[in-house]
Amino acid sequence: MLYDLSKTPSIANVFVAELRNVQVQEDRMRFRRNLERIGEFLSLKISETFNYEEQEVQTPLGIANVQLPTEQPVIATILRAGLPMHQGFLNIFDRADSAFISAYRKHHKDGTFEINLEYVSSPSLEGRTLILVDPMLATGASVVVSIKELLLNGTPKEIHIATAIASSSGIKHVQRNLPNVHIWTGAVDDELTAKSYIVPGLGDAGDLAFGEKLQD
Repeated sequence: MLYDLSKTPSIANVFVAELRNVQVQEDRMRFRRNLERIGEFLSLKISETFNYEEQEVQTPLGIANVQLPTEQPVIATILRAGLPMHQGFLNIFDRADSAFISAYRKHHKDGTFEINLEYVSSPSLEGRTLILVDPMLATGASVVVSIKELLLNGTPKEIHIATAIASSSGIKHVQRNLPNVHIWTGAVDDELTAKSYIVPGLGDAGDLAFGEKLQD
């Protein structure tokens, strides 16, 4: 399943537009906050797919019957760019467990790259709902590698991928390799550059959120 926020007009389109805007990007704090807000928005949409049960809550004046979720998800994040969106998800799923993955592109002189995965910290995923948060789904390679590594910690009952911007080819790559996942994105762009960056995209989300890094 693919859910594209841009197909349904909402306030989330403002957050995506500001992420792309080179002038707004000069405000690093606002860039992080917009990623966080997209995380909040997507978390609410994903929560609609959960199972709920009716419970009674005591108020000062009586009993209220409310529908509450029967579980809390595991929110996984690819460092470092995923941290602001991860916080957005935790703002909503405040009782969720978290998992963290260090995965990055190792570039070669011929222009190709491979995904290096150096660190994974995760609770048991057996029977849980897993949500992987990464602001950019470009080739989809890092997402596929990360989820396959996470699956060593158990088999989730559902897997969701949440991203601010995705490429069409990246979505197809994920769907080929992980056919049962649900993809949630703020927008879908059709083009990738020769170096596999999304066009028009927004640039390097990690650098814009936290500052430029030395290239490997």
